[in-house]
Order: sequence, then structure tokens, then C-alpha cells
Amino acid sequence: MLSITGKSKPLCDGLTRREVLQIGALSLGGLTLPNLLRAEQQAGIRNSNKAVIMIYMCGAPPHQDMYDLKMDAPSEIRGEFQPIATNVSGIEICEHMPRMASIMDKCVPLRSVYGSPNGAHDSFICYTGRPTQNQPSGGWPSMGAVATKVLGPKNAAVPAFVGLSPDTGHPPYGSPGLPGFLGVGNAAFRPSGPARKDMVLSDISVDRLDSRKNLLQGFDQLRRDIDASGTLDGMDSLNSQAFDILTSSKLADALDVTREPQEVRDRYGKGSPKRYGDGAPMDLEHFLMARRLIEAGARVVTLNFGRWDFHSNNFNGLKSGHLPYFDQGLSALIEDLHDRGLSDDVSVIAWGEFGRTPRINKDAGRDHWPAVGGGLLAGGGIRTGQVIGATDRLGAEIADRPVHFSEVLATLYRSLGIDPDAAFLKDLSGRPQYLLEKTTPMPELV
Repeated sequence: MLSITGKSKPLCDGLTRREVLQIGALSLGGLTLPNLLRAEQQAGIRNSNKAVIMIYMCGAPPHQDMYDLKMDAPSEIRGEFQPIATNVSGIEICEHMPRMASIMDKCVPLRSVYGSPNGAHDSFICYTGRPTQNQPSGGWPSMGAVATKVLGPKNAAVPAFVGLSPDTGHPPYGSPGLPGFLGVGNAAFRPSGPARKDMVLSDISVDRLDSRKNLLQGFDQLRRDIDASGTLDGMDSLNSQAFDILTSSKLADALDVTREPQEVRDRYGKGSPKRYGDGAPMDLEHFLMARRLIEAGARVVTLNFGRWDFHSNNFNGLKSGHLPYFDQGLSALIEDLHDRGLSDDVSVIAWGEFGRTPRINKDAGRDHWPAVGGGLLAGGGIRTGQVIGATDRLGAEIADRPVHFSEVLATLYRSLGIDPDAAFLKDLSGRPQYLLEKTTPMPELV
């Protein structure tokens, strides 16, 4: 076991230098980093620039207050927000999302998402495309776990699947790893996860790691000491690769947003690193960190954002923080990917687990409504500048083109180079399982 001595110090507004060095979720059930690498090697490692960034909006956002405003409905249905025009003729969205309105030609609002069976709060369906009921032996794996198993890492020093989702008061809001029957070797690396103390550097005090220069010097000395002792000669190739991941600066660099120019950081903003209620922080630096991780070699990066479960005070809660922050972070990410020439390779999805009731309740809130929700897609080479799906006049039922969660994930799998119609994996009982219930990508997008 490697260990850092001293107290943890903050880096980049909440992420600590200790967390940058930690390899999370790798010792559960006795599995170690070399075991994870061995599983990837057995799956076959391929090179690809394709990637997915998934923003899970904890607690389920109101589609009718964001992308599907109902101005012809009675006041107790439509609420107080007004629509504004976007840069795509005929598409309107909420007035509190002006930055997203200005880049709607790069996006696809989804207005008819369904598939949540019971309206229970859980990120599971967003990450897997499936409900929690009737799971196979070991449980369904998330997209990131599948990508790790099937594709392996693009860069040996960067995990294929990174979950930037901090723990939450309601645990299912903060569970992006979900390796299911693929095993914890395919779970997400989580810089702020519950297993963050698994692997750290020994006999190097936090005070000595106070600057970037000292950090790299500590790594270099560690390498020299081990090489001189001949320790690496006795390791198999997978243990050596595990050592390379731990001591490479590539992952630490990707997690360190202070390396970005100030104008880029200002474009994304900071948001709030403090957890909102029992949900997630509204941390805008996670959007920037996601882009940096993708550039460093991650295939799937997930983050959770806010707590959208406004059973009361819905409109004040949305306009006072959630919508402005979300508008800034998501628009900055999508524009940045375009500016860097990454938009055809990197898919972005932002959504929650279900929708909200059409009728505003007595506490000025909206309750759970699994019949229909919404989301937004961008990048990955899809056909953007269009809306998919529609609801009725009250926003209560799907009126046109139902879109199941698994159809969206099938589209994202295809963008990664995984054919969901052909690909299957064996569960813990040895039975072959298709990745999704609905395996055909959305024809409107491909």
C-alpha cells in the first residue's frame, strides 16, 4: 500500500492533490489495478478517438420549463417562464438558457424521452439504458463499464472510464461506476469517490507536494529509486502498466484545470462546488475537466449536476442557480469541443431519470412524472439543429416519436464504435446479454 503523509490540501476549488493521485474503486472485492488492466487486455485494446460525456441531472429536470414550454396551456400548467428564439428557426427554449439558444444549431433537444418504470430517483437508467427491475446475474453494466471492457484504454496512463460524480446525500445520485456483471475491474475511476484512499504515494508529505514542480520531482525520484533497485524487473507487464498509470503525470494534468488559460476557465465558470441538498454540486469546472480527460484519452466521462427535484419553489430554484449555471457550463463545453475540432468524435448527453408533472402543485413545484421527460444531445457527428419528439398541449403525454433511454444509448454506443445490434456480453451465470433492450440507433441522428 502506498500512502501520503500529512493533511489533504485543496486543488482547483475542492479537488485535492491527494484525490488527483488516488485510483478509486480498484480494491473492491480484492481487485487491484493490475487485475483491471488484465481484464482490459483480455478484451482487446483498440485505438479510437471516439468518446462520450454524460451529464446526469440529479432528481429529474422539468422538460416543460427548459426545452418544451407550453404557452397555450393554462397558467397552472405552463408556469412563469417565457420561450426565446434560438439560432435555429422554429426552435424555442427557456429564456433562462440564452447561451444554449445561441448554439442550438449544434444541439438536439429531446422532448419525448420515456422508459422510467416507476418514477423512483436513480441514475441507473441514464447510465445503463435499463430499469433496475429484473436484472441478470451481477446486474446491468453502465456504458462506461462496457466501453472499458470492449474497447480498453486509449492511453495506458488514463482510465477509459472516469466518473466525476461526487457522493451525494441520496446515494443513487452519485453512483456512476455501475460495472454490473462486468465486475469492479470495469468500474469508473472516481477522483472523489468512496475508495479514494486505495492508492497514493508513500513517504511524500503533502507539504512537499505543494507545487506542481515538487509533485513531478517526487514522481521522478520514485521511478529512479525503483529502477535502481530492479523492482520493475520482477513485475509482469500488467503490474508495470499499473505503475505507469500511478506515476504518470497525464491523469493528474487532465484533472488540474488550473493548467487552462484563464479565459477558458472564465468561459466555463466555477459554479458551486457545494452539494445542493441531497444532490450534486453545480460544479462548472467538472465540464472543463471532462473535456480535458477526453483529450487525455478517456473514452467515457460522467458527471452529476445539481438537484432538480423541485417539489416546491420550482421556478425560483431553476432561475436562481440551476438554469444559469447549466446554461453556462453546457454551452461552454459544446462550443469548446467544436473550437478544438472534437465535436465529430465526442458525444454529449445531458438528461435526468424522468420528467415532471404538467400541473404545478400547491407549493409551486412539479412532482415526479415518468410518462415523459427530456434531454439534450450534441456532438458525435449526429445531425444537429433539430428537435426530436413532441408532447401534447399540456406536456403530459407523448404526442409524436417516443424516444426510449436505450435508443439514445444505442446511438452513443454506435458513436463509440460499438454495434449494439451485434455486441453482447456474458453475465455472471454465463448467459449472453445484449447491451440494451432497444439496440437500434436513432435514425434521425445517424
